[in-house]
Formats: sequence, C-alpha cells, structure tokens
Amino acid sequence: MPAAANCVQVSDAAGAYAPISLRLNFAWTFTGNVVYAGSQWAMLVVLTKLGSPQIVGQFALGLAIAAPVMMFSNLSLRTVLLTDSQGDLRFGNYLALRLVTTALALLIIAGIGFGARYRMETALVVVAVGLAKCFESISDLLYGVLQRHERLDFIARSMIMKGPLSLAALGLGVYFSHRLLVGVLVMASVWGGLLLAYDAPNCERLRRALGEDVPGAALQPRWASVVVGGLIRTAVPLAFVQMLTSLSANIPRYFVEHCCGERELGIFAALAYVPVAGTTVVNALAGSAFPKLAKYYAAADRTAFRRLVLQLVAAGALLGLAGLLTVVLFGRPILTLLYSSEYARQVDVFLWVMLAAGIGYVAAFLGNMLTATGAFKRLVIPYCIFPVAALTTSYILIPTLKLHGAAWTMCVMSALSCVVSLLTFSRVKNRRAYAPLA
Repeated sequence: MPAAANCVQVSDAAGAYAPISLRLNFAWTFTGNVVYAGSQWAMLVVLTKLGSPQIVGQFALGLAIAAPVMMFSNLSLRTVLLTDSQGDLRFGNYLALRLVTTALALLIIAGIGFGARYRMETALVVVAVGLAKCFESISDLLYGVLQRHERLDFIARSMIMKGPLSLAALGLGVYFSHRLLVGVLVMASVWGGLLLAYDAPNCERLRRALGEDVPGAALQPRWASVVVGGLIRTAVPLAFVQMLTSLSANIPRYFVEHCCGERELGIFAALAYVPVAGTTVVNALAGSAFPKLAKYYAAADRTAFRRLVLQLVAAGALLGLAGLLTVVLFGRPILTLLYSSEYARQVDVFLWVMLAAGIGYVAAFLGNMLTATGAFKRLVIPYCIFPVAALTTSYILIPTLKLHGAAWTMCVMSALSCVVSLLTFSRVKNRRAYAPLA
C-alpha cells in the first residue's frame, strides 16, 4: 500500500505539470509579459519624474553595455535546451555552464564600466545593472525547464511578481536616496531574492513531479568536461549570433551617448521604449509558438511549420501598422502624457522609432523561425553583417542628424534583419544536413 500510494502521489504531481494548450500558454505568457514589460517601461517613467533625462541615460547606458555581454555569456542555453528534441543532456550540465559564464560576464561588464572612462557614478550604475542581469540570467535558464514542458504559466507567474517588485524597488530606492545606483542595487537584490525564493523551488517541484531522471529536469549543476565542452560547441554559434544582434541594436545608443551625451541618450531611450507594448505581444507569441515550431521542423511537417510562421508574421505586421497609425494620430499627446513636453518635442523621431519597431516585430518572428531549425552554425556569417551595418549607418547619420539619425539607423537594421533571416532560412532548409523542410 505505501508503494501504491506513493505511485498515486507521483502520478498526481506529474498531472499537475502536464503540458497545457498553446492558447493557454499564450494567454499566460501574454499576461506575464504585459505586467513585466509594463513595469519595465514604468521604471523609465518613474526615472523621468524623479530625475533628469541624464539619469535615464545612465540607466539606458547600463542596459546597452550589459545586454550584449550577457547575451553572449548566456550561450543561448535556453534555446539549445528547447531544440534538444532527444533530451541528450541533463539540465544540470546547462546550469553548470551558465553559472560559470555568468560570473565571467559580470567581470567583463565591470571591466567595461571602469575601463571606458565614464564618470564613477555612471560606471557603478553599469556594474549594478550587470549584477541584476546575472540573476535574471539564472532565472532565464530555469524558465527553460518549464518552457520545454510547455508550462509557460509558471514562468508568467514569476514575471508577474518580478515586474511590480522591480518597479517598487527602483522607484523607492531612487526616491529615498536620490541616487540611481541605490535604486538599481535594490532592484538587483529583488531579482536575486525571487530567483532563490520562487524560481528555483518551483523548478525543483517540477523535477520531483516528473522524476529525477527526466532529461533537462535535474537542478544540480553537473560539470563533466566532455559533455559541457560539446554543449559549448553547440551553443557558441547561436550565442555569437544573438550577441551580434544585441550589439547591433545598441550601437546607435553608444553613438548617441558619445556624440550627444547622457541627456540625449535618456530622451532617445525613453522614446525607444514605448514600442515595448508591441514587443510584449511579439515575445508572448514567439515564446508560446517556439516549442511547436521546433517540433514541426524536427518532424518534417512542412505544412504546419509554414502555416504557423505565416500566422506569426501576419500578426507582427498588423501590430506594427497599428502602432504606427497610433503615433501619426496621437504621438505628441502620448509623449506629453507619458513623460513631459521635453520628450514630446521629439515626436518626429518617435514616428521613425515606431516604424523601426513595426518592421522589427516581423523580423523577430522570422528570426524565431530560423532559430527553430537548430542550424545555429549557419547563422554566424550572415549575422556578422549586422554590427558592420549598424556601425556604418550610425557613423554616417548620428553625428550630423543626432536622434533622427539614430532612429533611421534602427529602421535600416530592422529591414536588414528581415532580409537576412529570409535568405539564411532559404539556404538552411535546402541543405541536406537540415533536410526536414527540403
């Protein structure tokens, strides 16, 4: 009887973690992303109300420096985990590698912050943002366990808690200390606390429900040099690609800070963050659909794969058009209401930012399609075009056209991303090594 009762308990627990439908996953993911992204945007609003555009620029610079470094150090392990349809590696192998690369990333971010001759306060803010991103990186990999088993509702709950707590931490920290650094450090402590108190225990419950031997479920770091070395070889190409993408997106911000200063960067960052509303929908759709895209591709189901991709691309195009029309009709009142008249004077820049975002929504889904093939090595050379194009366009446009040049650079990069994704996918699917869609 005790053994039978134990089997019943395990069965009930496994049932509680059974996959849920794509529609339900999207609903939860959309809700989580709305709350989290809305909170992230509200952070900028709070900073504009509590301080000057300069501190918004400091915060934006910290994010712009930390993002490419963390993107590479993450090695896209969450994506590799999801595309590992055979479940060849345990999650502990992924976790061991993520812990090491995250620590190295923080050292690199600190080196950039103090080595780039920024003001001491700015350098410390950059390091604090990097620390917060380290906690986020570990949580991201734990989310991969849940996403692999199509339980994005648990991820959404984490994001729903994280968003408002982050906003409160940053806002209260800046309000009482009058220093951005204190606010960012308080926010980082909140992210670390959620990682330890919610994300890790939740994944541990999943491990127990599905059994310790389920591939990808064990939470203990497992360092096996041969296994982790193979994982690095698999992951580095995609990590390099995503680092190039992130770096390319942030190059205009580096130029704005260098040519115009932290104040103008703060204004530009605030304008560029408004399209996060559409990005929230895109991320929810992409995250919900990615496991199915990967499965359709692995199963050589061309019809289902193509149909889902077309649906996603159409949704992105409609979302971008809606955002652009909204700005044409109500751009200046929106910026005045969200920020202040100082930001509303840049409504022309805002229009180009929204155009770039609309094209970017489509590019995101095309990139999602490409990543689902698992042909990571095929992506490296095409994606090397992005930083070169971003550097060239920024160098030509931003010194003379200032924020308009930065917005136009964003448009060029979004359009280029669509073209590169389509051309690369056409090559990948026609290679024998990736023959499911051929």
